Amino acid sequence: MKILVLGAGRMGYGAAFDLVHNSPDVERITVADFDLKKAEDVASRVGTDRVEARQVDTGNYADSVEMMRGHDAVISCVNYWYNEHLSRAAIETKANFCDLGGNNYVVDKQLALDAKAKAAGINIIPDCGLAPGMVSVLAMHGAAKFDQLDELHIRVGGLPQDPQPPLGYQLVFSVEGLINEYIETARVIRSGEIKEVESMTELEILSFKEFAEPLEAFQTSGGTSTLPDTFLGKVKELDYKTIRYAGHCDKFKAMIDLGLCSSDEMVHEKRKITPRRVFADLLEKHLPADGPDYVLVRLEFVGTKDGKANRLRYDIVDKQDESTGLSAMMRTTAFPASIIAQMMAKGDVLEKGATPQEKAIHPDRFVAELERRNISISICEV
Repeated sequence: MKILVLGAGRMGYGAAFDLVHNSPDVERITVADFDLKKAEDVASRVGTDRVEARQVDTGNYADSVEMMRGHDAVISCVNYWYNEHLSRAAIETKANFCDLGGNNYVVDKQLALDAKAKAAGINIIPDCGLAPGMVSVLAMHGAAKFDQLDELHIRVGGLPQDPQPPLGYQLVFSVEGLINEYIETARVIRSGEIKEVESMTELEILSFKEFAEPLEAFQTSGGTSTLPDTFLGKVKELDYKTIRYAGHCDKFKAMIDLGLCSSDEMVHEKRKITPRRVFADLLEKHLPADGPDYVLVRLEFVGTKDGKANRLRYDIVDKQDESTGLSAMMRTTAFPASIIAQMMAKGDVLEKGATPQEKAIHPDRFVAELERRNISISICEV
């Protein structure tokens, strides 16, 4: 099979690495970016002549169509706002398509292409990174272990191994995406109904045995993606919170409350500025990036099995792979997208069309592929 990776940033490199080193059925990989040198760098770093570097403008529909031709599947690792028209290009070229997501409104537009994707005989599966992404399939994997599932609680975070003040956080993806998660509302299920709650609220304390000090988790947007719709009428409670080192939420929320994430223009010394843009630039300037990291995942399921109340916990603690240099965030974001792209290319999906991954991907096969890549899930009753 031949796979196209759009975008040669951190996640594009992670996807290409997986396609080369963990995927024996992949014969050819194309890595394409607006900056040809970045694509060539990725091709060189993964270390095989099976990778071809190309230049593409993903903002140009015709250019995207031409690039997709001849590929069995496409992985979009570019900014989320390109994903709707990239999905349309995939339909035109009959290439299966998945992406790393990042915005519920864009995902809704992609899922509206279901009939056209079915007619083309392909899959379009948005939100295939970490969260939303991998956790959506794990949600289905755990739910299948209950006769009746009542509650599903998801907690996910990317943390530096060596946290530095003032925020104990390092940039592992787009700063704009981080701000969106912190200021947009979160979709949850409460008492059997879909609700919206404010982000940076409902702070809770949680612990992982690998960490000496307690951590915190709080509401953020986007992580549930299509899960509230999928589980509506099936569970009473469903939510998603982001994990950080203790103290992060209060510090960042104070800056939000001061207006630093506002997109409203203001005039300073006769020049128009946007507080959010200035703040984003300062975060990029002062926060560390690319240091050794952890990714933490916890799913808790509450329900009944064989007439008895049961509570099940899934935990993942992944860390930077010293042998490959791949960060935990790259492994747990790019690897799942690569797995899904290959499943689509093989026709190893539950249904065609534009579909949420929790409905299209076989959970047991997906988990087996994670385990094969040493992304291990600890499952226990609590």
